[in-house]
Amino acid sequence: MAELMAAPAATPVPLREPVLEKVVHVTPKAVGKIRVAFAKQGVSGGGLRLGVLGGGCSGLSYQFKYDAKPRATDHVFTFDDIQVYVDPKSMIYLSGMTLDWKDSLIQSGFVFDNPHAEKNCGCGTSFSA
Repeated sequence: MAELMAAPAATPVPLREPVLEKVVHVTPKAVGKIRVAFAKQGVSGGGLRLGVLGGGCSGLSYQFKYDAKPRATDHVFTFDDIQVYVDPKSMIYLSGMTLDWKDSLIQSGFVFDNPHAEKNCGCGTSFSA
């Protein structure tokens, strides 16, 4: 008599977290406000450095400043005439993030829409991941 062989059981495929592109987005409204800020400060050339630093009321805070040129290891993104520089360490926390500008009756300013932020502080300048 022939023995029946059982087919090997299908092994479940582990679910993976979605992979975010190593990219940041800046909305046209935010690009316009960055351009205005650079013009007020007499800045020509260079770009905006976005980064993450330890500190702030939620553990990590956003770095947001002018830089004359990118570093050799920076990720460089161009939005119209505005360049944005992000160092590799900060990219871990900022990939997939969108920088926007919001106007409301209460306040106006840059807004970070960050998919890595598990908790944001009330002022919007710090987060925990």
